[in-house]
Amino acid sequence: MHIMEGFLPHPWWEIWFALSLPVLAYGVYKMNRMIKESRETLPLLAVAGAFVFVLSSLKLPSVTGSCSHPTGTGMGAIIFGPWITSVLAVIVLAYQAVFLAHGGLTTLGANVFSMGIAGPAVGYLVYRAASRSGLHLYLSVFLAATLADWATYLMTSLQLALAFPAASGGVYASFEAFAAVFAITQVPLAAVEGAVTALMFKYIVQLRSDVLVRMNVVSEKAVARLREAAA
Repeated sequence: MHIMEGFLPHPWWEIWFALSLPVLAYGVYKMNRMIKESRETLPLLAVAGAFVFVLSSLKLPSVTGSCSHPTGTGMGAIIFGPWITSVLAVIVLAYQAVFLAHGGLTTLGANVFSMGIAGPAVGYLVYRAASRSGLHLYLSVFLAATLADWATYLMTSLQLALAFPAASGGVYASFEAFAAVFAITQVPLAAVEGAVTALMFKYIVQLRSDVLVRMNVVSEKAVARLREAAA
């Protein structure tokens, strides 16, 4: 749901920058502290960042001035939380804006807020709640990634609605219109992203469940149940 360069008018692109920058600053602080404490998290950071880049580059035409695509940020939110995921998102979004003409620099703040902050925050909360409720681990991952994607698309719809309120009905009517058009592609894309994320997470669990346990992403009991089921 990248909003293209120059599409958001003043003062909206500045507002989204102002809202995103404090989150990014704290995310950089948390990332640096995590790396200093445990350098074994670096490969997982690389995997999460690459996952965001690959999935969010698969774009489909949608609302004028934007597009539909998976986000990939659910994975980072599950493993690292929303703060660090916002840093991964800004790196990916800046690269895409400069080298792929996907998104834009003036709209970077808005795109970071929707894809790197709002979506991951929802995904993180859903995963934690689902895990504590006793849902199967991979179902929890699927729900977190799917709802993180939907949260991103709804936030992008709101950003566009605030910038371009309808002549009749204002922001609410505009939000309904943008969300309805996005939903045609974004609802099924989100479900696919949830399934892909669950498969990727399963692979990570098989390879480095020890790191995930130390990071409190999964519990030892959950890993043991998965191994028993696979035996």
